[in-house]
Amino acid sequence: MSREELIALVAHRDCQFAARDVRIAARDERIAALSTQVAGLLEVNEELAAKLARLEHLLTRNSSNSSIPPSKDDDPGRMPLAVKPARRVGGPKRARGKQPGAPGANLAWADNPAKQVDRFPTGRCECGHDLAGATDLGIVDRYQQHEIPLISVTVTQYDQHQVRCGCGRLHTATRPEGARTGLVGYGPNLQSFAVYLMVVHFIPATRVVEVLQSLTGATPSVGFVHGMLDRAATLLVEADKRIRALITLAYAVCADETPLRVGGKTPKPGRKKADKYLLVACTELYTHYLLGNHDLDTFKAFVFKDLIDSVVVHDRYHLYDSAEIGELTHQLCGQHLLRDLADAAETYSDAHWPTQIADALRGLIHHANLARDAGRRALNDAVRDKLINNVRDGVKVGLSDTTSHGTKPGERKARLLLEVLRDREDDVLRFAHDLRVPPTSNQAERDLRPAKIQQKISGRLTSEARTKDRYLIRGYLSTAAKHGRNTMDALREAILGHPWMPPDPAPA
Repeated sequence: MSREELIALVAHRDCQFAARDVRIAARDERIAALSTQVAGLLEVNEELAAKLARLEHLLTRNSSNSSIPPSKDDDPGRMPLAVKPARRVGGPKRARGKQPGAPGANLAWADNPAKQVDRFPTGRCECGHDLAGATDLGIVDRYQQHEIPLISVTVTQYDQHQVRCGCGRLHTATRPEGARTGLVGYGPNLQSFAVYLMVVHFIPATRVVEVLQSLTGATPSVGFVHGMLDRAATLLVEADKRIRALITLAYAVCADETPLRVGGKTPKPGRKKADKYLLVACTELYTHYLLGNHDLDTFKAFVFKDLIDSVVVHDRYHLYDSAEIGELTHQLCGQHLLRDLADAAETYSDAHWPTQIADALRGLIHHANLARDAGRRALNDAVRDKLINNVRDGVKVGLSDTTSHGTKPGERKARLLLEVLRDREDDVLRFAHDLRVPPTSNQAERDLRPAKIQQKISGRLTSEARTKDRYLIRGYLSTAAKHGRNTMDALREAILGHPWMPPDPAPA
């Protein structure tokens, strides 16, 4: 090749190299852009995977592994409850219905009926004779019918007379017990019935008027019926104070709290929600409520500061540990612990420690209940110590398996639970050493359940003042029922102005 041809060839090659460099640069730029895009997609995918895991975890929450009420178990999308085994451990298969040995209930024959009626055949015999003249052969069948009379409102006029004594002094008859001011009014029975329907059976005031009209013929106004909450609560202020004082003297007190939709829907400045909080402190004999806010001030205003020598059974809500409400002696609710352990068993499905701890804790609760029912003062030491060791060993294994709080849904909660079981063993197992302490706060949950039923029926309660009245009355009626009193009788006594008062506690 000539020199000119070689120069042209080299120039052509240089042009090809330059074009290649341009293509390589464009390719590198595209690769960099794709790498950035892939990194972003991976980050988004991780976020979506975490959200999906979180949603799937939330959908597995139910009444058996969280504090969600059983009424929410059937919500759309929620995982169904695990089917419990048909055969109990160490016992025969449990049949449906009434169990052998369980007390039955039936309508018993009354030996002294209030009324007795002889019934004879009427009409004519096939032969044409009137059966009124037939020979009585005696009783061949008996039947007792329990019935209530049809109720109809009656109007009674009371004329209060004035008399002059021989000494000249004047005396005027008082109005009947429970009478109100004015010329006309409803009697204590109807007033008590209205309050009973609203407070005990959660019937709104408008429907209470409809019930009273249908059953009695009386037609009180909705305002009068709703106003009975204020009147009844005012008459029960002293009884409520006595119930509160008796709770502070109790050895063990169950406590719980729940949000309640009360008042306006717009949150007050500085608050995220407009909901109130309803607190309950109770025993097997007493019930006391307080409606307040979701804050420490409400806890400080409740009975906790006065529970100096009491054990408080609660669900580990963090405000119970606040130093501002005083140094409390705690018993952490065993039922809440078991729910959290069930959640941990689902999070760590291959681990044995959640089941081991739950079985041991459940065994301690079972033996404590048996010992208490049998009147014993303490658990068998060997049984108790073995089960407590099982709890401790399970906690140690769990802590070694969960060295950090983790990143997956449920892992942090399980780790915090294990730390509570380790660091607050006295508060977890206090009931196993002192049978006067209940192992769960189930009594408080039972006393709070009416509030949730009320909310499901009526929704948001518009008046905060009337809601406070409602639960003051509810605490009084619950306490009366726990003492074996008929709630209508206790309510009527309150309307008459002399409410039932709980007696002094029996000596320890």
